[in-house]
Amino acid sequence: METLKRGLPAMHPGELLRDIVLPALASSGTPRTEVAKLLQLSRQGLYDVLEGRKNIDAGLALMLGKLCGNTPEHWLNMQRDWDLARARERLGSSLDLIPTLQSVE
Repeated sequence: METLKRGLPAMHPGELLRDIVLPALASSGTPRTEVAKLLQLSRQGLYDVLEGRKNIDAGLALMLGKLCGNTPEHWLNMQRDWDLARARERLGSSLDLIPTLQSVE
């Protein structure tokens, strides 16, 4: 798995929600079904995010940023890092076959 600049592997934003955010919300009395409603998601939609089957788009990033008190950029950056790590794994050494073109000025 690809390691990011900060030395951690890329994480799907749903993992952060599942492993850190939702347990903290549950301990303060907010169950997952309520979180799904607050995010305007079905319960299954929330579970799809938590399991990495659904990506974070701009709209959901705005809602997550509001809900969690951080920024939509945080959620979109996590999704971008995850997507790039998966693409690098998928493409592997085939990227080496693509030349880097020199710019013409």
